[in-house]
Amino acid sequence: MISDEDKSPIRGSREFIAKLNAENISYMVITNNTKKDSKVFYDFLQSLGFSFAYERYLDPLMILERSVPKQALAAYGSAEFLEVLQKMGYELNYTNPKTVLIGIKEDFTNEEFAQMIDFLLAGASLVGMHETSIYAKNAKRYPGVGAILKMLEFATSTKYTVIGKPSVAFYEESLEMLRVQNPEARYEDIKIISDDVKGDLGGAKELGMYTIFVTSGKYRSAEEILPSIEEKLRPDAVFSDMQAILERL
Repeated sequence: MISDEDKSPIRGSREFIAKLNAENISYMVITNNTKKDSKVFYDFLQSLGFSFAYERYLDPLMILERSVPKQALAAYGSAEFLEVLQKMGYELNYTNPKTVLIGIKEDFTNEEFAQMIDFLLAGASLVGMHETSIYAKNAKRYPGVGAILKMLEFATSTKYTVIGKPSVAFYEESLEMLRVQNPEARYEDIKIISDDVKGDLGGAKELGMYTIFVTSGKYRSAEEILPSIEEKLRPDAVFSDMQAILERL
């Protein structure tokens, strides 16, 4: 919906939501937002001209408390992410944590990675806010949360869990919310649109959703990434942006 670069609306994205509203089509806006309180980020999207009810919105922060205890948490990510966690009542502990929680930022340090590894080898569990492949900011691309989780798993043999996309729990929650609009909704009825073909769409495709990859975000072209994707997980359709999808409807 919005650019990773400057948070402006992607071409055609506001018009796409407007069309769904006008035609009374059931939908959910599911994001991997973790930098802002959920309601604050929803209000930000509204300020950009995206018109949809809060009941159609879901991000990982909204279900975090179901999976991660609030005590003894070593969290890593942007300063905004850490502030949100503390406002939610999470107790940050960098001495003997029980959980290591990874959010996104572009400037992780080797000292932070060393600390994470020590905690995990001491028995802490490993959790990612989502499993994005790439984080794009300021015309640069950095390892996403998914890439960092896999690095830590390889280094420590600690299996990880994921709160947001593409976890089954997150997609299940989204489906249940969608069923408020359409009680008959099934994964097989859903078309999911994302700019992260690895971090979002692979898991969605395994659940039976029709996957649409847009190249207006993390990747400059489909050729950068699709040849390396396992054939059974490749997207069902590829478009340059939301406007291109609109023109095909």
